[in-house]
Amino acid sequence: MSEQIPRNMSAMAAARSGGPEVLQKSNVPVPEPTSTQLLVRTEATGVNFIETYQRSGVYDVEYPFVPGGEAVGVVVAAGSSTTHARVGDRIATSLAQRTYAEYFVVEDDRAVTLPEGIDPRDAACLPLQGVTAHYLVRSTYPVSASDTVLFHAGAGGVGGLAIQMMKNLGARVIATVSTDEKERIARAHGADHVLRYDGFGAAVDEITEGRGVDVVYDSVGLATFEESLSTLKPRGMAVLFGGSSGQVPPFDLQRLNSMGSLYVTRPSMAAYLQDRRELEYRMGELFDDVLAGRLKVTLDTTFELGSADEAHRYLEDRKTRGKVLLIP
Repeated sequence: MSEQIPRNMSAMAAARSGGPEVLQKSNVPVPEPTSTQLLVRTEATGVNFIETYQRSGVYDVEYPFVPGGEAVGVVVAAGSSTTHARVGDRIATSLAQRTYAEYFVVEDDRAVTLPEGIDPRDAACLPLQGVTAHYLVRSTYPVSASDTVLFHAGAGGVGGLAIQMMKNLGARVIATVSTDEKERIARAHGADHVLRYDGFGAAVDEITEGRGVDVVYDSVGLATFEESLSTLKPRGMAVLFGGSSGQVPPFDLQRLNSMGSLYVTRPSMAAYLQDRRELEYRMGELFDDVLAGRLKVTLDTTFELGSADEAHRYLEDRKTRGKVLLIP
């Protein structure tokens, strides 16, 4: 028997750009799915940095703006042309919209059903951070047992998952963190060496006996990128996948020549989730690893849906030690 769907729901909406306080609890209509969409009752919504950028006006959005693209929930209605999920299925996605709400819609081919045995809150930690870690480690630069890797922000949500994946592959992992507490977290994930940001280039040189690392994964950006390049061995790769300290300014590619024929790439999730097959492959491996105990998800903390402003402050104050979720 299908559950009754209300006409209205609670959602966190911003009428204008600004600080976290612009996110206000609103009573809005429950969206109606098109023939290709699923209507999902939200169980947990992922909170991500991109939403703080959207809320603050860094990116243009339409108002009133309800943030969110990542969530786990139960399908309560399905369009006539849907084929991948049915009413009653529990799904996960990072490709929805307006998920800071009690219900959301998502295209059927952009969501995956959860396997039996996986906790919904664990699953909610994977569609964005897990898939990011997966494509970085498996595709952008396919890490192997012979590699030495530098990963910035090793105590973060992506970092923690990526370190575990790389250690499962047999790589040597050097991580950077900012505090003693975060060092303990990175070591618990399996990092072989944990450094502070100050002088990390010289420390990497010492650890590798001057050879450099095969790849550096940098989500910090402005404050670390130049020094990150200095840690690479000849023909090494710098993977810039974020800018928590600011964006890297225009760069003279000729410098890559003199520094050892280096590679630099700036990946995005869209390029690594180009079709349904790729989505199922990445999420499937993540689910399998969690269920087999090879991958431990780090849920940092949860906030009630109506406290989304507090969740944004928590992210912007760099307090996170893993995934942050909103619970309706």
